[in-house]
Amino acid sequence: MSDAMPSSQPQPARVPPPLTPGASGLGTMAIGVVIVASLYFARDVFIPLVLAVLLSFVLAPAVNFLRRLRLGRVPSVIAAVMLALLVIGGAAAVIGSQVADLAGNLPQYQSTIQKKVAGLQEGVVGRATEFLRRANTQIQAASDQASAPPTTKTGQPSSDEPPKATLVKVQEAEPSPFSLVQKVLGPIVHPLTTLGIVIIVVIFLLLQREDLRNRMIRLFGSSDLHRTTVAMDDAASRLSTYFLVQLGLNAAFGVLIGIGLWFIGVPSPVLWGVFAALMRFVPYVGALLSGLFPVALAAAVDPGWSMVAWTAALFLIAEPLFGHVAEPMLYGHSTGMSPFAVIVATLFWGWLWGPIGLILATPFTVCLVVLGRHVERLEFLDVLLGDRPPLTPVENFYQRMLAGDPDEAVELGELMLKERSLSSYYDEVALKGLQLAATDFARGVVTVHQLENVKVSTRALVDELASRPDEEPPSDTKPTDQSEVPTLAEKTHPKNEAVPGQAPPLEERPAAWRGETPVMCIAGRGPLDEAASAMLAQLLDKHGLGARVVPHADVSRDRIRTLDVKGVAMVCVAYLDISGNPAHLRYLIRRLQEKLPGKPIVVGLWPMEDAVLSDKFIQNQIGADAYVSSLRQAVEACLEEVSERKQAA
Repeated sequence: MSDAMPSSQPQPARVPPPLTPGASGLGTMAIGVVIVASLYFARDVFIPLVLAVLLSFVLAPAVNFLRRLRLGRVPSVIAAVMLALLVIGGAAAVIGSQVADLAGNLPQYQSTIQKKVAGLQEGVVGRATEFLRRANTQIQAASDQASAPPTTKTGQPSSDEPPKATLVKVQEAEPSPFSLVQKVLGPIVHPLTTLGIVIIVVIFLLLQREDLRNRMIRLFGSSDLHRTTVAMDDAASRLSTYFLVQLGLNAAFGVLIGIGLWFIGVPSPVLWGVFAALMRFVPYVGALLSGLFPVALAAAVDPGWSMVAWTAALFLIAEPLFGHVAEPMLYGHSTGMSPFAVIVATLFWGWLWGPIGLILATPFTVCLVVLGRHVERLEFLDVLLGDRPPLTPVENFYQRMLAGDPDEAVELGELMLKERSLSSYYDEVALKGLQLAATDFARGVVTVHQLENVKVSTRALVDELASRPDEEPPSDTKPTDQSEVPTLAEKTHPKNEAVPGQAPPLEERPAAWRGETPVMCIAGRGPLDEAASAMLAQLLDKHGLGARVVPHADVSRDRIRTLDVKGVAMVCVAYLDISGNPAHLRYLIRRLQEKLPGKPIVVGLWPMEDAVLSDKFIQNQIGADAYVSSLRQAVEACLEEVSERKQAA
């Protein structure tokens, strides 16, 4: 009976097992497949929507201008859309007339091409073709002889000949009036339907801009309304400006091509100018590919080859002129996308949506990059598609140091020194990178060999930067407008100004400060404290105060008696990582005070959040004269000390 009764003990809860990384990856892949499939099968819906979004960015400045003229919201939107329709309709009419003229002259162009081909056949090309034809004939004859069927004694084939084939003619039925109308109007109705959807969506997007912006703010940043609002407005403004500039540049490129082809004498120059303007939305190769048709047409029109040469030269000169001169002057050196992302986006959207995808790829991807640059939840778009480093400067420094690659670390450092001082680079990048290494070593995730790589690479970096002055870079090296918007990771690492001032001349200093190395930089007992001390010593030397680095082992209880302190006027102790009530630091300060009585001692604790920097009780127990949280503050403390001693003397 007891076995049949339910147990009174609580049953364990049925908790589903946690998702493994493999299951999570499969789920992400499934979502990606569904999204791509939706974009492909619903392209008739998505293409008009994307076109409408891009066109709304182009028309937004015009709507704002008309509203500033007190025209009203609805009339301003209608006027801007009507203007766009007039431009599109006029361009379509001109293109249609140009295509009709081109089609009427095709027989004449065909005759010219045949004459050129005949002329080529009579020359070197013809002789080469004849040689290949003869060689092919001989090879075919040898092959037929080898595969010929056996014959009888009379010389006849041993097998019967197959029956001759009967010619069958299939005649199509006369098309019905409905199928005829569908065949004629079908290619026209679909573009007109797409255009109608685009216009309707554009009107609603322009009328409901503020409402859509508020909904985006609610989705992506309702916890910080001010920051998200500024980011969304800035992103919309930048996108509108970018699309207008790109549209203007491509239109100017098309006008230049059209005028150039008109002077050269290529038929339908307006058609090829519009085609070149549209193809220039395809990055890298679009403008050059648009020149293939005019070059081929020039070959069909001109009996000679001069028109072909001039047409090819026009495209080969115009594209570099716009790509490498006009674009950097107007909106920076790039679109904000990495070259690899541009190629991948072009291939992806071209495969997904065909020719219209090739044209939309760059503008649409730029839209995603700008949103990722301003909206925190979409930052992954900037990381995947943007042209800026995916790692922060601190992470980049740590990664290169960990890999034992000081050359690349020096190269990255020199790039950063174009926009910040040496002391700012050491404080905001190098020291923070060393802190990451020290923390990982304490957690056991960095091996001794890797730590040694960090030490050696940091020493090489400091030696390479020995000739760099600690001063602000020239103002003409300001970044372009594209790079003025920092990544969300870089916002936590602002740059500081260079350390102001220099030490007084040697003859004007007090006697105690006239030695070659009046400042002694003592490394803490951490594995990378000596590297931090080397940076401090280098900065002090750049500001006129000689300094030398002393390892922590030299100030131990057993060896401090033999420490050479001749000419030392001040002591700086550097710690990358320290926590709690550091008794060892207190005893170290006491030993130094006994060895150097009356000499000021500064303790540098580079982690700014350390309790020692804010707790006066702990500071009184340690007994140092000053506490600093950056190399800049340490240098300023030394410069202030020598100035005070000079005034007191």
